[in-house]
Amino acid sequence: MDRRQQKTRDAIFAAFNGLLSEKRYSQITVQEIIDRANVGRSTFYAHFETKDELLRATCVDLFDHVVSDHLSKELTHDFSKSGGGADSTITHILYHLRDNRKNIACLFTSDSGELFMRYFKEYLTDVFRDKLGSEIFANREVPADFLLNHISCTFVETVNWWIRHDMTETPEEIERCFLAVIRPVLESDRTQEVMQ
Repeated sequence: MDRRQQKTRDAIFAAFNGLLSEKRYSQITVQEIIDRANVGRSTFYAHFETKDELLRATCVDLFDHVVSDHLSKELTHDFSKSGGGADSTITHILYHLRDNRKNIACLFTSDSGELFMRYFKEYLTDVFRDKLGSEIFANREVPADFLLNHISCTFVETVNWWIRHDMTETPEEIERCFLAVIRPVLESDRTQEVMQ
């Protein structure tokens, strides 16, 4: 994507996020997004087929660089030397949620919340599948997709709880709580094998 296209995309995201902080998702029209972003209708549709697609892209755009191979130091955090493991990826996602708390709170609590959470969960499922490694999901009593869904849903609800508590805990504290909850699930099959 060239610089001009990225600038247009950023303007659309900014317009959409601004509107989300003012009104319900269902009340936002594509025309309002276009007007606020100061782009043409054909330009909007060249980037996004629908408003729902824009919502999905908002989720992806917010987190895509988190799993990038080339992380750089950012204003509120530095994961450039983290190695990209599951723990650091989870904490990195939490930092981005906190840094974008106004928009995230709007997305989670508005009528777009259910749709955003579905997109967020789909994104997380891919991240957890990649970051946890296939060996974690092998030889389980439950299917890998079931376990991935459970982990992703737990993370989404963890974030939901964090938002409802005004994000007073640090990303590191939330990451520790989340891992404390899922670690026994990930280790339970191994424990059963040892006990048999």
